[in-house]
Amino acid sequence: MSITTDDVKAALSHVVDPNTGKDFCASKCVRNLKVEGGDVSFDIELGYPAKSQFDSIRALVTGAVQALPGVATVSANVYSKIISHSVQRGLKLMPNVKNIIAVASGKGGVGKSTTAVNLALALAAEGASVGMLDADIYGPSQPMMLGVSGRPETKDGKTMEPLENHGVQVSSIGFLIDPDEPMVWRGPMVTQALQQLLEQTNWRDLDYLVVDMPPGTGDIQLTLSQKVPVTGAVIVTTPQDIALLDARKGLKMFEKVGIPILGVVENMSLHICSNCGHHEHIFGQGGGAKMCGDFGVDYLGALPLQLAIREQTDSGKPTVVADPDGATAAIYKEIARKVAIKVAEKAKDMTSKFPSIVIKND
Repeated sequence: MSITTDDVKAALSHVVDPNTGKDFCASKCVRNLKVEGGDVSFDIELGYPAKSQFDSIRALVTGAVQALPGVATVSANVYSKIISHSVQRGLKLMPNVKNIIAVASGKGGVGKSTTAVNLALALAAEGASVGMLDADIYGPSQPMMLGVSGRPETKDGKTMEPLENHGVQVSSIGFLIDPDEPMVWRGPMVTQALQQLLEQTNWRDLDYLVVDMPPGTGDIQLTLSQKVPVTGAVIVTTPQDIALLDARKGLKMFEKVGIPILGVVENMSLHICSNCGHHEHIFGQGGGAKMCGDFGVDYLGALPLQLAIREQTDSGKPTVVADPDGATAAIYKEIARKVAIKVAEKAKDMTSKFPSIVIKND
């Protein structure tokens, strides 16, 4: 019995991607399908980074095709291809940066920077090229969190090279000032500094640039929404009512300026006693999920209030690199995967396909 490409496609249409919940044919992941006698070969192209899952996905699709009568051998190549996705109207993509993800919160102290750095490291661990921009000009924390020190090099006197650690490129005002020096700046100076950090850093072919935003809904958030091509935003909150009140404002602000919300992360949702293992919802329970229901956005996950997270981040080795196989790192990786899938589901950026129209008076 001879096998056809339609037979193979029919078999693959019953195999569901465990990450997206869609079958591989419906999500148009099947590429270069070839059938020669009883030998079948094809590629599975994922739109999100998933290096740790290539083998399990390969086993899923190979098993489905191998079960077809008449199939002798199956060769499946699974890989990720990250592309640029649409941003706010009227803005062009940055060179060498495919997607910009803003991590924001309505108020300080909810673990936004910790979430941002672990999100970046989780994306990098899955095979993506990732950068981290520390946009918190008044309180830059990413140099310490990523264990990076020193001053950026400049090759032309106009731009600077990003520093790097744990496989993530980093740019921060913290590299350019004394650690104990306060930034006594008014709004225009802060927004100018943000733009310079973003545009004058020589990012090297990034799939994702994660931007650690300052808390609130002020000048920097407005500048980011008006002048920076952002693919989407992640909101970080705690279950506490006062934190949720401010997080809702932050979410509404991004909606008003046309930046899609990729989802909400609930931090410090549960405290587990290190001595007896008792679980306690110190800051309340279910607030993040309720907020997502109210606004129709995705609930990306909940993280515990845990001493180890703080200790690892303070030491310059955040959880995803300090304990990559631990339970908390698994939560960060799952959140990162959901964020990447939300980005991949967005419309492709087509601005590079259109010609630039220039009007001259000759």
